[in-house]
Amino acid sequence: MTDALKRLSDEGVAIWLDDLSRKRITSGNLAELIDQQHVVGVTTNPSIFQKAISHGDGYEQQLTDLAAREVTVEEAIRMITTADVRDAADILRPVFDATQGQDGRVSIEVDPRLAHNTLATVAEAKQLAWLVDRPNTLIKIPATKAGLPAITEVIGRGISVNVTLIFSLERYREVMEAYLAGLEKAKAAGLDLATIHSVASFFVSRVDTEIDKRLDAIGTDEAKAAKGKSALANARLAYEAYEEVFAGDRWAALDKAQANKQRPLWASTGVKDPSLKDTLYVDELVAPNTVNTMPEATLDAVADHGEITGNTIAGSYDQGRADLEAIKKLGVSYDDVVRLLEDEGVDKFEAAWTDLLNSTEAELKRLAPSEG
Repeated sequence: MTDALKRLSDEGVAIWLDDLSRKRITSGNLAELIDQQHVVGVTTNPSIFQKAISHGDGYEQQLTDLAAREVTVEEAIRMITTADVRDAADILRPVFDATQGQDGRVSIEVDPRLAHNTLATVAEAKQLAWLVDRPNTLIKIPATKAGLPAITEVIGRGISVNVTLIFSLERYREVMEAYLAGLEKAKAAGLDLATIHSVASFFVSRVDTEIDKRLDAIGTDEAKAAKGKSALANARLAYEAYEEVFAGDRWAALDKAQANKQRPLWASTGVKDPSLKDTLYVDELVAPNTVNTMPEATLDAVADHGEITGNTIAGSYDQGRADLEAIKKLGVSYDDVVRLLEDEGVDKFEAAWTDLLNSTEAELKRLAPSEG
């Protein structure tokens, strides 16, 4: 069952699980995935925590204690989510040690309501790093315009970062620029650059979902033929940008100071269109020094019938440009699509956070000690 996952790992793709819950931690499931399915990291987001806590498995006692203390709902959520991340980080610590800090990482996201507030994002990132208090944590910061200077500031303070919600090639280059600026700031402050890590989460499936919807509306044979190609083209051209930036003169100076490259991370790799192969965004995005974070269904699908045939990004750049040019000629605006997806991404995480606030508040009220 794990041969395809092993081949993927051997090709230089770090396999991270895009999910976390207390039940997954306490049942031994996470440890089992690390041991048997080559999982070497975990990513979380507000939607993941909302689902985990609303299902209730394993949270009753902590919620009861928090209710007895009459904490605010925001504090309750932070105590619950950081406890899960801390415990997952401890389970992954041997991987972190074995890979010199590259993997064995667990990500936790800043409050998505702060996505357009640079100062608040920096303050929240510092607070989360302090609360979790594990060296193998990544603080997730969205790649909004306000997020870019926050990334530089947080990296400059020596805190490792997972930059999330990247959809466009232009924004991805800005993210890499923000990371390099942060490393330069950390270097000037005398910090050890070898201890600072980062990944850039480039979202995949949502690009096809939005573009293919527009191609369906056009309805011509040419439009139908262009479906299912844009997300891979976009991601592969992102890898080309990564190769360019981390082979440049600016990087060379940081490389001498033992800095780590910011790895591209393929996010949103669960296939939404049932007409596409369910392992498409794994099989076709294989290249060294990348991360693929998968929901468990995708992980299981790759283990069962993934086709890992070596590097599937090398040599694809001209075709990628041709595929994106084809949708442009058909009247689909790439710039409009990626702008919409970024706005929607922030909105979805805010909505999930609001749902989490409401459901947690209801649980705190239910479990509050009766008077007298």
